[in-house]
Amino acid sequence: MKFLCLGYFDASKVDQLSQTELDGVMRECPPHMETLYQTGRVIVDAGLDRESRCLRRVNGKVRVVDGPYIESKEMIGGVFLIEARDMDDAIRLASLHPTTQVAAGEDLGWTVEIRPLHYFKKGEPSPIAPAGGK
Repeated sequence: MKFLCLGYFDASKVDQLSQTELDGVMRECPPHMETLYQTGRVIVDAGLDRESRCLRRVNGKVRVVDGPYIESKEMIGGVFLIEARDMDDAIRLASLHPTTQVAAGEDLGWTVEIRPLHYFKKGEPSPIAPAGGK
């Protein structure tokens, strides 16, 4: 089963760091990422830029607005996709990520959200569609 992991941070706290302080925190991350990669279960790992656009259909037309879409002090800073047996296994794997291993992350609001992925394959019911739905 595949799980999408979203890495959050508190932008206001990160913005208070000097570049030297931020660089110091980020230098602590690679050994933890290497441990996670060595599991052989990371499918994709990517950092996200702060720039975003949100698309929404409004009155029959696609509307584009500057993001992030949700007003929050937390921002998504990265995503990674893992293969795990179940949610407990996904939690174990995601806990290897720097988000939970680097001590400074605690003060910076680093958090990982883990969400199972569901595929919409022909002949298989969708876990979110009503019975008999498409």
